[in-house]
Amino acid sequence: LLAVRASLPVAVRAEAAKAIAGHLDQIVGDVSGKIVSGYWPIKSEMDLRPWLMSLVARGATAVMPVVVQQAAPLAFRAWREGVRMERGFWNIPVPAEGDWLEPDILIAPVIGFDPACYRLGYGGGYFDRTLAAAPKTARPIGIGLAACRIGTIYPQPHDIAMTAIVTEAGIACRQPD
Repeated sequence: LLAVRASLPVAVRAEAAKAIAGHLDQIVGDVSGKIVSGYWPIKSEMDLRPWLMSLVARGATAVMPVVVQQAAPLAFRAWREGVRMERGFWNIPVPAEGDWLEPDILIAPVIGFDPACYRLGYGGGYFDRTLAAAPKTARPIGIGLAACRIGTIYPQPHDIAMTAIVTEAGIACRQPD
């Protein structure tokens, strides 16, 4: 699945990210006063940073995940254009300072996903631990490519389903509200 995503030209991934952003707008609704997590794109992930900046313009606070401790839930700091960044775990840029914030909406890239809204990540378990520790009101939304839908990920007891998986083709699956 990583090879499928990486094989797409950069321009195609950029168009997919724009389409995903449009579909995200449909399901997140009014973001004013909300805290929305994003991610710094790595390994050919969809780049949603422009969408996150549009949320800031609409009154949201965008946050990025920070690995504070290995094998623990992620923590989140505010992010916007111009925020001082530093190299975090795996050399991924993270906000260098600021208060820790609790997201209302958790956006996570997926390598693969299934019809029940379970996601495949990179295998570190950070996002699953984050969801397990998050308030039940937090909305986890996975972001991926339609071509990366598989029959099942064979979810384990620690896996937590997303409330939705959004692809360039639309909302691929959604849990009942």
